[in-house]
Amino acid sequence: MKNATFRQLRVFNEVARHLSFAKAAAALHLTPPAVTMQVKELEGHVGLPLFERSGRQVALTTVGEYMLVYARKILATLKDAEDAAARLQRLEVGTLTIGMVSTAKYFLPRLLTQFRTEHGGIEVRLAIGNREQLVKMLHANEVDIAIMGRPPKELATRAEPFAAHPHVFVAPVDHPLLRRPHNPVESLLPYGFITRETGSGTRAAMEKFLGPAYPQLRVAMETDSNETIKQAVMAGMGLSFLSLHTLGLELDNHLIAVLDVDGAPVVRAWNVVHTLSKLLSPAAEAFRYFILERGESFLAEQFGRHVQLTAA
Repeated sequence: MKNATFRQLRVFNEVARHLSFAKAAAALHLTPPAVTMQVKELEGHVGLPLFERSGRQVALTTVGEYMLVYARKILATLKDAEDAAARLQRLEVGTLTIGMVSTAKYFLPRLLTQFRTEHGGIEVRLAIGNREQLVKMLHANEVDIAIMGRPPKELATRAEPFAAHPHVFVAPVDHPLLRRPHNPVESLLPYGFITRETGSGTRAAMEKFLGPAYPQLRVAMETDSNETIKQAVMAGMGLSFLSLHTLGLELDNHLIAVLDVDGAPVVRAWNVVHTLSKLLSPAAEAFRYFILERGESFLAEQFGRHVQLTAA
């Protein structure tokens, strides 16, 4: 339980209150897949299921009933601490350097606009790279805090998931595979793929999902740019595997299509990460708290309709 987060406890408490994942999602302004992800992660930390599911019926297990008592005690104590902190003056000035993987640029600037409105004394600097580059920045203490998918195992870090991060297979809008209701992974192999570069989180997620089929993949082009990949797919150069959070404009304007592939979307998590050796400044703590509190609902508002379409 030591790695459980307050967000997971809050989501667990809300599902237990409503005995419904859908109602809990509505109450928390999240998507149902995001609520499911948080509960599954908490169950992983506990090591036992917290809910019994039978169709649409949800009930607490015996373990869930015990855990709910402690979860509510923890959340009540946290609320007391938040109230105490609110009565204290905090010094939130200076420069905050945030590292982010390139895929995060599709949503983080808008979140930072909200953050700067509430914390005007903080100057924000952004450092952008793929996952491999971001790990090096964290190791070199070049960033205070990072927004990324899969947290590094090669560093001692605190990684807190704050939102679901779906990945999907995409194709030109006239691709023949779109006429099929379900596509096994094998049906993708005859087509060329435009992929992210080695070292990126998106590439690693694709390789893991394809598993034994990956060596058979025909790579038509490799690039470190999501925008180049989208343009290449729209031009008919091949298929690709991308974060759903990069595709808002293209899906809204029917410029690119999501393929129905068995096992997809692949749902990972967005994490806010910092090294354990680094003492966070008040500015960095303010941003960490902000992203954990606002990130999930913001992404649900911006991309929730696309998540529901791909999951349908």
